[in-house]
Amino acid sequence: MAKILVTGGKGFIGTNLVAELRSRGHEVITCDILHGEEDIHIRADVASYWQMERIFEKHSFDYVYHLAAEYGRWNGEDHYENLWRTNVIGTKNILRLQEKYRFRQIFFSSCEVYGDYDGVMSEDVMDKISIKQMNDYAISKWAGELQVLNSAEMFGTETVRVRPLNCYGPHEYYSSYRGVIPIFVYRALMDMPYTVYMGHKRIFDYVEDTCRTLANIVDNFIPGEVYNIGGREEWITDIKYISDLILKYLGKSDKLVTYKEAEPFTTKVKKVDFSKARRDLKHDPKVPIEEGIPRYIEWMKKVYNR
Repeated sequence: MAKILVTGGKGFIGTNLVAELRSRGHEVITCDILHGEEDIHIRADVASYWQMERIFEKHSFDYVYHLAAEYGRWNGEDHYENLWRTNVIGTKNILRLQEKYRFRQIFFSSCEVYGDYDGVMSEDVMDKISIKQMNDYAISKWAGELQVLNSAEMFGTETVRVRPLNCYGPHEYYSSYRGVIPIFVYRALMDMPYTVYMGHKRIFDYVEDTCRTLANIVDNFIPGEVYNIGGREEWITDIKYISDLILKYLGKSDKLVTYKEAEPFTTKVKKVDFSKARRDLKHDPKVPIEEGIPRYIEWMKKVYNR
């Protein structure tokens, strides 16, 4: 079994990933800017080199899952200093430590790096054409990927990049900066208004499915590879259908929903290829949204006492 550090280990995907890795017998330590009561959690900011270095002075890791990041398009606009410190300086700090301590890294990018591309988003798109990322969050994630590639070329570091797509599920708390599912669920639960932009289509992946695939990287680590990780291609879904599912499950009408035309500055339809993850990582999503959304709603009910 491996000894693993998960940065951002108290976040949404991090919390679920840590549980999956530990269930497989790995020794996992988390670090995050959030406090934690466990001895196997270390409070540290990835944007501070000395805070991160003291972790590696005390521990020797086989793998680092680097999830720590400021998330989201509008979050990146409103809090851009935090975004660039964490997503770019933080990633550079991890790479400097990787160059020194020689652990293997799994770097978390995002399918947002595909920007305005309107074709099938396969991992080699950026090798063929110039892509315009559409917001600071996407730009920072692509900058992180370029940093990773540069470190591998210059210093021989070994990293796998992953590009998650619309993951949702337990431990994703509500914020106005989150994705459509947590926003729709929370606001529907609380009888608050929300907006549905018509014509947008996405593929969603339940977090347990995502984390099984992510944990499999340890078993088939191929340095230099990059993977889209999401649901199934045939699960591409209209955003309005998501809203309708939530309201139906809660037994509520759409009287508080405002319907608008396509949202600006975002790709209308995201068609993504997951064949590489199936080939190398045994990617096999089990939970369609018709099953995953009710599970998530029940978790939200407990968390917010509804």
